[in-house]
Amino acid sequence: MRSTRQLSPIVLALEPDNYLRSRALAQAPAATVPVTVSPEAAEHIPADNGSVDAVVASLVLCSVVDQAAVLAEIRRVLRPGGTLAYYEHVRSERRVLAMAEDLLTPAWQRVAGGCHPNRDMLSAITAAGFTVGDNQRFGFAVHPLVPPVAHILGRATSPGPA
Repeated sequence: MRSTRQLSPIVLALEPDNYLRSRALAQAPAATVPVTVSPEAAEHIPADNGSVDAVVASLVLCSVVDQAAVLAEIRRVLRPGGTLAYYEHVRSERRVLAMAEDLLTPAWQRVAGGCHPNRDMLSAITAAGFTVGDNQRFGFAVHPLVPPVAHILGRATSPGPA
C-alpha cells in the first residue's frame, strides 16, 4: 500500500565562509522548516546519491574553483527529475563589457570571495547534463551609480546521477 503522508521539507544549507555561516546559523531557528547549516563546500555535498529533490545555487557557481565538479556533485545528489534552481552572475553579451569583465575578474576574485563575473553559466549547466527549463537573463546594479551586471535566474532538471 502506498503512503499518502507528506514528508516535511528539510533544508541543508552549505556555507563554507565562517562569517556567512554564523549569520545563517543565527537565522535558521526562525525558518518555518528545519534548517541545518553545514560548513561543507559545494564540491562535497553531505547527502546520499539521488536523495535530494532540489538544490538552490545563489551566487555559488560564479565563485567555486571547479564549476564542472560542483555541477557533477549537484547532479549526484539530485533524484532523477530533481530541480537545480539558480541565480548567478554571467558573462555579458555586450562585447566591451565582456572584455572589461575578463580584465577585472582576477582582481574581483580576490575581493569578492572568488567570484568570476565572466563565466558562461548556462553553457556550464547544460554541459553538466541538466535540461534547462525557465531561464531569465537580466542586468542588476547594486547601486544607481554602478552599471548593471548580467545575471541569470532559472531552473534546470537533472536526468539522474552522472
